[in-house]
Amino acid sequence: MQITKHNLHTAQLTNNCPTCFANQGLEFTFSQEETETKYYTKAGSRIFESLYCHSCNNTIYPVNWTDDIERVYQYNKKLVNPKNTTIRLKTSAYLLLLLFVVLVATGLLLAMNY
Repeated sequence: MQITKHNLHTAQLTNNCPTCFANQGLEFTFSQEETETKYYTKAGSRIFESLYCHSCNNTIYPVNWTDDIERVYQYNKKLVNPKNTTIRLKTSAYLLLLLFVVLVATGLLLAMNY
């Protein structure tokens, strides 16, 4: 089983960084985990968000966000289009399912002939 993180939306901000007060360099990233196995893939329902400052190379946690950053966060959160969380079967799962149906049908036919 392999879990990967996919970026759904990235936004560059022009707000001041609460740590270094730089005007450029803040970046919101919204991502979602996806589980991939041999038989299926499934996206997680949780959306991960992070605010990173490229000027001071720090992650800015929500405790330190200003009201302006919070408003920009709420706006960008509405722009995120998450992946569908249903299970998507792969070809190997369909082949295994087909093999199971064939074996059951063969067993039923043999049982009816006896």
